[in-house]
Amino acid sequence: MHVVLVAPEIPQNTGSIGRLCVATGSTLHLVDPLGFTIDDRHLRRAGLDYWPHVALVRHPTWETFTAARPPGRLLCFSARATRSYTTLRYREDDLLVFGGESRGLPPAIRAAHNDATFGIPIASEHVRSLNLATAVAIVLYEALRQQGKV
Repeated sequence: MHVVLVAPEIPQNTGSIGRLCVATGSTLHLVDPLGFTIDDRHLRRAGLDYWPHVALVRHPTWETFTAARPPGRLLCFSARATRSYTTLRYREDDLLVFGGESRGLPPAIRAAHNDATFGIPIASEHVRSLNLATAVAIVLYEALRQQGKV
């Protein structure tokens, strides 16, 4: 599996997601601009001593990511999507794409991949979205569960 973060802003979330990727054998793709430096102490603290083991690929732009990305489906996740992540049948080569914490996926990416954009249902009207690391964990573990890997 591949986890793709487009313009993540909070180093602690990215560190936690990196740790999650190590735990699941997933590749982490970071698409610039990042809201922190890759050597940020908060990123390393959240990733603990696992950060050196993250299969990490950095991309300067969305366009360079799409040109160099591995084969597989791009599946986008947004708090604005109406279709649930549970409606998918995940595949081993899927690329799970998430936007930054405050802005989510850029509108151009959502528009270009509208048919492949899904959300995580939220029961409360008082919550706009889930924490990025939480959202990635929910979707990634559902994908791995379907494949019999967890």
